[in-house]
Order: sequence, then C-alpha cells, then structure tokens
Amino acid sequence: MAGTSRMRSVEEHLDSILRGLDPLPAETVVLDASLGRVLAQEVTARTAIPPFDNSAMDGYAVRAEDVRGASATSPVILPVAADLPAGAAADAPLEPGTVARIMTGAPVPPGADAIVPIEHTDGGTATVRVHREAVPGAHLRRAGTDLAAGATVLSPGAVLSSRAIAAAASAERSTVLVLARPRVAVISTGSELVPPGEPTRHGQIPDSNSFLLAAAVEEAGGTALRLGSVADDVDALRSLLERAARETHAIVLSGGVSVGAYDVVKELLAPLGVRFGTVRMQPGKPQGFGRWVDGTPVFALPGNPVSAAVSFEVFVRPALRRLQGLAELERSRLRGEAAVGWRTPQGRRQYIPVTIERDAAGAVRVRPATAGGSGSHLVASLALADGLAIVDADVEEVRTGDAVEVLDWRDGPG
Repeated sequence: MAGTSRMRSVEEHLDSILRGLDPLPAETVVLDASLGRVLAQEVTARTAIPPFDNSAMDGYAVRAEDVRGASATSPVILPVAADLPAGAAADAPLEPGTVARIMTGAPVPPGADAIVPIEHTDGGTATVRVHREAVPGAHLRRAGTDLAAGATVLSPGAVLSSRAIAAAASAERSTVLVLARPRVAVISTGSELVPPGEPTRHGQIPDSNSFLLAAAVEEAGGTALRLGSVADDVDALRSLLERAARETHAIVLSGGVSVGAYDVVKELLAPLGVRFGTVRMQPGKPQGFGRWVDGTPVFALPGNPVSAAVSFEVFVRPALRRLQGLAELERSRLRGEAAVGWRTPQGRRQYIPVTIERDAAGAVRVRPATAGGSGSHLVASLALADGLAIVDADVEEVRTGDAVEVLDWRDGPG
C-alpha cells in the first residue's frame, strides 16, 4: 500500500521488508576474497585429509619391534638410513633394523609403524640411541583421519571464517561458490547538507549520514556506493536514484520521510508505490520502504543521525543479511541491569544508545551513552555507545536496577 497509513509495529514493518527479499545469486571467488561470505555450494575434499601418513613429532620413524625393550639403561642402537624433512618424498621402504630421522609433517616411509620422539633418543644422525620403546601407531597421523576423500568439508550456508577458509584450502580448493555481497547505494537528502570539511553558512550542516550508513553497509557484509547528499530537488533525486538502481542491489536514503513541506523523497517515491508510514518506535518513527521502477528495494530512513542509525540496525541490516543468505539476521542480545533510570516514550518501543560495563561482582550494567538519552539528533552518543537498549512500548519508565535487554554492538562488524 502506497502513501501513509496506520502506525505499524516494528515487527510488522520488518516483516513487510523481508517478505519480498531472496538471497542474491551465487558467484565464484578465490579463497583470499571469501572471508565472511556465505557458501552456496558444499565444499568436498579432493583427497584424504591428511593425504598421507605423516609424523606428529620430530624424531625417528621406526619399526616398533626393532626398539622393543629399549630403556635408558639398555638403549637400542640403530643406523639412520634416511633423513626426512617436511615436504620430502618417502617412497623407499624402511628396512628392518634401521630408522629414518623425520620431522613433524614429513611422510612416514613404508614399513615404519611408529615415531620415537627425539627426546627419547640421543639425537644421532649416523646412528641413534633409542632410550624408550615405541607402541605401534605412536605419534603417527594416518591418511584420512581428518576426512576421507570426497567427504564434506563445509556445507552450504556456512559463513566462511578464517578456520573455514583453512579447511577449504586443506581440501585443495582454491575457489568457493558463495552468495553475492549486496551492493548498496547510500544517499542523504537535504539542501542543508554539505560534505564534511567544506565551509558551511548559517543553516547548513555536514553530511554525516551518508558516511554513517555506508560504513554500516560494509559492516553488515555489503559493498557501499556512497553517493553523498542531494538537495531537496525532485529531478536531482530522480537522476541519482536512476543511477543507483542501475549499479546496485538496494538503495538506502536518509531524510525527507516525515511530514515537512520539502520532503521530496515522499513526493517522488509515494506515487511509485513506496509505502511511507509510522512505526511504534523511538527514535525512527517515520519509515519508508518499497521498490524503484525496476524493482530495486528502496529504504527511506529518517534524517536525524540516531534515527538513521537505529533504523538501519532494526530494518536495513537484517535485510542485507537476508540478501546474503545468512540465517542469523539480528545481532546477539544480552540482558543487563540499568545503572541509572531514564524516561521512555509513551506507546513506542525505545532504542536507546547505551554503554555496557561490568561491576566488581561481574554483573552487566547499562546506562544511556549521553545525558540526552535517545534524542534523535545526538550523533555523538553513537560513538560512545556499546549497543542499543530495547525498552518495550508498555514500559512507562526504566528505573535503576531494572532488567534491560541490549542489542550488543561489541560483537564486531557484521
């Protein structure tokens, strides 16, 4: 439904966004570029892992029967028939009554069935005194004990961490098929905005939102195309949106979604079917979402910085994670205790930037990041905040000691 309608709940607005979003198509990338990406196809082992029997210790490859009974008082003395560093071939079998000096990771020669650690010998190079007998299989890594050839190493939907990438490399895969990263255009609207660092006249302010939201896109796993700010001019905005739709998978706008006389975002997009309305939350009450003429999703967020940040966290970030095929759409939450009390808006869910700390007893305590609370203009509070405290609409006031749920920003980017 286009235009403005009744006030929605947060869940209703988010559901209307996610309902029409599917993961992006898959693409092949090299392992170096795969960190944080979502697998679209299982990774199988080309060969067994490890691919050959190898030593788990620096020492000597032996036939266990040849060192039976060895002790500190009665060492077994044997000739060293081979020297096997890591990476060496070990095609020649180990003859009975001989040993091969071997390094960790080197292939075990045929016929050897145990490794004697160097600590249990005199470290000889021509002959060696073995001071302890060996149990068959001791300190051997058998081929395929991690995974058999053809076995699944990673399953579709897995997020590629450093450990997962190492597993793919061990499986002899140099590339992986992953879901595409969403490319997102970011545009701030408002004739009062100027690029940071440029001179401002009275009534003008630096454009912080395009930087805020572009960085948030990158943190969420997307690729941002920051197009800066555009004046309150319908034709200029239309031109920028046409470019954004050609080059990206989604568009994020900030500003121009309220009830002001110069809200050109609504003027341009409402006739196209983009829904503008209010959501029972503070900050971030005015919201818009819909599609550009070619179907590109368009998020229209409020212009005040805290409102834009909260709106991105609650609505845009889950959508970008859905496009990437991620199962977990929301950040982790924790429960803490209010270190101080604060006021809440009547009838609306509050998202307030807070700091998180632990007291001497280890209890989690949260407090508003600034004295201004959740004021939508308090951009400095975002830099101080560790997360967003979420206070339900039916809570009239948060009192010192009350339990508070917090979206935790400290879990890092993404």
